[in-house]
Amino acid sequence: MYVITADQINSRADIDRAGALLQLLISRFGPSFELAPDQTAGDEVQMMTTDAAVALEATLAIHRTGRWSVGLGLGPVRTPLPAATRQAAGPAFIAARAGVTRAKRTDTHFALESAQERRSAPTSLDGSDEDMSAAEVEALIGIVLLLRQRRTPEGWEAIDLLHLGFTQGDAAERLGISTAAISQRLKTAAWRAETAARPALVRLLEHLHRQTIETGPSA
Repeated sequence: MYVITADQINSRADIDRAGALLQLLISRFGPSFELAPDQTAGDEVQMMTTDAAVALEATLAIHRTGRWSVGLGLGPVRTPLPAATRQAAGPAFIAARAGVTRAKRTDTHFALESAQERRSAPTSLDGSDEDMSAAEVEALIGIVLLLRQRRTPEGWEAIDLLHLGFTQGDAAERLGISTAAISQRLKTAAWRAETAARPALVRLLEHLHRQTIETGPSA
């Protein structure tokens, strides 16, 4: 299971943004979560999924708001599942908790933890090329997060239109700019580089998850 725990940044000096985040997550990924995303404690939101692509996309969506520290935990959960996410437990939840705690001290406000590595140092399991650590996958996701973090509003505007199905020509017309200007926005935003990286990141998460389930603690 992939468990995400998100903790609101500087919540004492801000309004409670959990409700808005829950609406965003449910509208975009609702059926893909095992249980509905939940506000678990104060300004904290938690969710879980069996789909690595959904875990990555949800992480990216939460991170884009700039309002949350995000911990992604991989591993088993206690079954049968309860009626609500706030009642769920297991090694993946412990890993996500450790992740969000560490995320608060990182440049990206993101951290990845596997349940297997909760028991040992974050190194490859036996030194073979097939094994990897959560730290290695976290570093690669972190590069994408930093890239997105530095993207301009104009870059996001162009990218969002493409995600809605607009062609570059249609997007240019919609924004009242030239196709060359749209192309430059996308280039500056490194949109193609991110798009190319996402499938690889999903495969790495899947590999790390299998590795964690096969060698980690049981729920």
